[in-house]
Amino acid sequence: MTELRHRGAKDTDPTLQQQPSEDKGSDSELKVEKDGASDGESKVDSGVPEVPVPADDTPEVLNKALSGLSSRWKNWWVRGILTLAMISFFFLIIYLGPMVLMMIVLCVQIKCFQEIITIGYSVYHSYHLPWFRTLSWYFLLCVNYFFYGETVTDSFFALVQREEPLRILSKYHRIISFALYLTGFCMFVLSLVKKHYRLQFYMFGWTHVTLLIVVTQSHLIIHNLFEGMIWFIVPISCVICNDIMAYMFGFFFGRTPLIKLSPKKTWEGFIGGLFSTIVFGIMLSYVMAGCPYFVCPVEFNTNSNSFQVECEPSELFQLQDYALPSVLESVTGWTTVRLYPFQIHSIALSSFASIMGPFGGFFASGFKRAFKIKDFANTIPGHGGIMDRFDCQYLMATFVNVYIASFIRGPNPGKVIQQLLALRVDQQLHIFNSLKAHLTEKGLLPALQEAAA
Repeated sequence: MTELRHRGAKDTDPTLQQQPSEDKGSDSELKVEKDGASDGESKVDSGVPEVPVPADDTPEVLNKALSGLSSRWKNWWVRGILTLAMISFFFLIIYLGPMVLMMIVLCVQIKCFQEIITIGYSVYHSYHLPWFRTLSWYFLLCVNYFFYGETVTDSFFALVQREEPLRILSKYHRIISFALYLTGFCMFVLSLVKKHYRLQFYMFGWTHVTLLIVVTQSHLIIHNLFEGMIWFIVPISCVICNDIMAYMFGFFFGRTPLIKLSPKKTWEGFIGGLFSTIVFGIMLSYVMAGCPYFVCPVEFNTNSNSFQVECEPSELFQLQDYALPSVLESVTGWTTVRLYPFQIHSIALSSFASIMGPFGGFFASGFKRAFKIKDFANTIPGHGGIMDRFDCQYLMATFVNVYIASFIRGPNPGKVIQQLLALRVDQQLHIFNSLKAHLTEKGLLPALQEAAA
């Protein structure tokens, strides 16, 4: 332990800007465990110097165009211009279809993982301990193999059963995934170095928590996408809208601080973003719910070997009349209003995006403050890294997946039939006889036979 506390100050590589602060932060955290948690927090904070402000990464063209503005308004214009650029890119990938959307989700996942692991690597690398970066990326590969293998087996069942190599991989998918993970686990155990066990297990936990936050959530985003592109687009758009409107209201009207973790966040921005996002969610849902391309589940067509989004929209996406409460009826003069049922669900989605979604950002702010960094990376000028833009999206993805499973999704007859057809003939006959006996007992089978006659 004494060696760990002193080595960070002796072996620091001056070429790494963030390394000194992170080394001391790790050493202070080790002190906390020994000296107690009562005064440990002050030791951690006082022992970690601020990281130097990174160089301005704003494109030179924007710097020249905005040179006459104050830093406050310059930042406002930079953020605004690049936000519009990102929104335009978002529209483009939606136009390109679900397959491109899935690839973009995978790319974002990898970049977010890289940004978080890089922070840990700068700490870990200073002790010259082996295999951390290699093992981190290996575990990412293993977890993605497991999750995407499950998705392929579930969503491309007919294709998997048709191709013999895929069928074998599908049948033994979980044992293969476990064997891959077990290999990485053994590699980690073999890499343990005497006197540095605590730090190595600390970084092992770092990698696994990162996998839980990033990879699991991105897998849920893809699951939401298969339910229909509207379940992908509306939640993401609500988070984007809330982020923009909270910034706008806070920029122009913000006076009251919201939370110490993010000093620039204000109650005015929080409340303004909430109401703006709810209205936006209702309007966007109305526009998208009438288009089958957005509401139909994304399915793989084995005949054309491509994704298709064609279906008869469910009741969730068909206009219905709703009676207004007496209070609203007296104000508007309307007795009923025609809405898509999905618009009612959109209120829950937009409310979560506005109330609970920002806590993903607060969590990220606390993480960055713990390591004295301003942003996860400098990928997007004025915005930071990719993780800085998706910290709220991951929390939203989990909520949407749970919401669909709790209130929307029902049994899928198509998938049941696919699984039945994959059974042996004797198993199919057993299920047929069981189902026949059940329908006869319920008194439904004679009525069906008479209707067929």
